[in-house]
Amino acid sequence: MTHDLATARRFSVAPMMEWTDTHCRYLHRLLTRRALLFTEMVTSPAVIHGRREQLLAYDPAEQPVAVQLGGSDPAELAEAARIAGEAGFAEINLNVGCPSDRVQSGRFGACLMAEPALVADCVRAMRAATDVPVTVKCRIGIDDQDTGESLDRFADAMAGAGVAALYVHARKAWLKGLSPKENRTIPPLDYPRVYRLAQRLDPLPVLLNGGIGSLDAAEEHLRHVSGVMLGRAAYHEPLLLAEVDRRIFGAPSPAVALASIVAAMADYAELQLARGVRLNQVTRHMLGLANGRPGARQFRQILSVDACRRGAGPELILRAFAALDQSVSSRELELTA
Repeated sequence: MTHDLATARRFSVAPMMEWTDTHCRYLHRLLTRRALLFTEMVTSPAVIHGRREQLLAYDPAEQPVAVQLGGSDPAELAEAARIAGEAGFAEINLNVGCPSDRVQSGRFGACLMAEPALVADCVRAMRAATDVPVTVKCRIGIDDQDTGESLDRFADAMAGAGVAALYVHARKAWLKGLSPKENRTIPPLDYPRVYRLAQRLDPLPVLLNGGIGSLDAAEEHLRHVSGVMLGRAAYHEPLLLAEVDRRIFGAPSPAVALASIVAAMADYAELQLARGVRLNQVTRHMLGLANGRPGARQFRQILSVDACRRGAGPELILRAFAALDQSVSSRELELTA
């Protein structure tokens, strides 16, 4: 199946370890039909030698969905890309932005920004192994790199290798001295640097990531780049996604109320329970649906604590919704555009 990725990339939900699994993406797709969704990062050895049916699992309703791979061996990444392509993903993305120690020890992630020629070889090998578009996600630099010269050199290498798009987190990654969490907040954001890169690489799509917390901010950035990528804001405030189709894509929003979303997730959970999935694996992604509304605390408690209990079934999701103030629900929780 082919997808209009040039359009879908205008807004994407970032790959986030332990968060953007198939259950999370199913929820997000109920809220936006247009945005590009991403898997968690999965390493190329895991795809080749691990339980790929589980690692690459997705519901067809999630499409368009991109898979993010981690690795630095061209032949290994090529094989992983071939497998991912055959699994039906719309895009294959190479992680050159994660700063964790575990990732560095495996010689992939942000440390590869110091080796643009190697990353270019990886991209070429992946492209040769699949017809699915190959993209790269990186930082503006690492450690003491000059973000002018080094980012241009890296980006030029990616363009020369034939990447379909470049996602850029507008912060440096400090590989020593900062934790992955600190690397998401402490290095200063430099959006103008990404704007300049987008202008220089045009028409190659450059997509901006990092610190974007609202659709107002996303719309402002879209004046300068081809697309925006939101991570934690989209995860913690999922109802933000219900406005994406209308505001970012100029298309009708999914005409659903929160009650409909909850009902759809209860139906989905019933199917997943039959496959051996635990209820809390589904409900943990729903906690932000009632943020700021009367009854939200009880809603979260039911979906996080009660959902972990043995024998918990999908009716618990409906009970959580019933805990919300329904006089508010009928008026304020409506998501119709």
